[in-house]
Amino acid sequence: MIVGVLNQKGGVGKTTLAVNVAASLARRGKRVLLVDADPQGSALDWAASRDGDPLFSVVGLPRATIHKEVEQLGKDYDHVVIDGPPRVTELARSSILASDLVLIPVQPSPYDIWAAEEVVSLVEEAQVYKETLKAVFVINRKIANTAIGRDVGEALASYSVPTLQASVTQRVVFAESAAQGKAVYEIDPNGPAAGEIEALALEILEVVK
Repeated sequence: MIVGVLNQKGGVGKTTLAVNVAASLARRGKRVLLVDADPQGSALDWAASRDGDPLFSVVGLPRATIHKEVEQLGKDYDHVVIDGPPRVTELARSSILASDLVLIPVQPSPYDIWAAEEVVSLVEEAQVYKETLKAVFVINRKIANTAIGRDVGEALASYSVPTLQASVTQRVVFAESAAQGKAVYEIDPNGPAAGEIEALALEILEVVK
């Protein structure tokens, strides 16, 4: 399974989701490769800040040839997660074409909902060449107990892309774990953040079946 985490709008928590979904898959005993396709290299920075053994492999590949290289890169792995670039570029197109599933993180903000149109258009364009390609929204950095956190799912319903049931709430533990190069389950294994990531990973596996 190859999951591309993409949104042309920066600051939506792409790397946080990519890292933690990869960790959740690796926690299941699977061989996981995280491809950092973002020129900013945030996932590589996360890996570099970690002490001790890595949870999974991380490589940097911010080139518009990912769709050509991913099969060879991922041949020894069960799952590949791509942390995509934050802008609509040839690199984003390549990341989408490389994927079996495009995971589009959206914050509960009107700006994020409007900005989602561009990445949805890219996915629809890619589906012409790759009919099996799937895409889903995931609501990320949701603010608990707010109306906008509840309403974002309805706002996204205008797009052709479905929204996952699982969502991820904004929590301090995500920043704390990132600073140490760790996954949230390593910091607070029984906490709500780890539970939300587990639910997200499970739903991703169901979608890709």
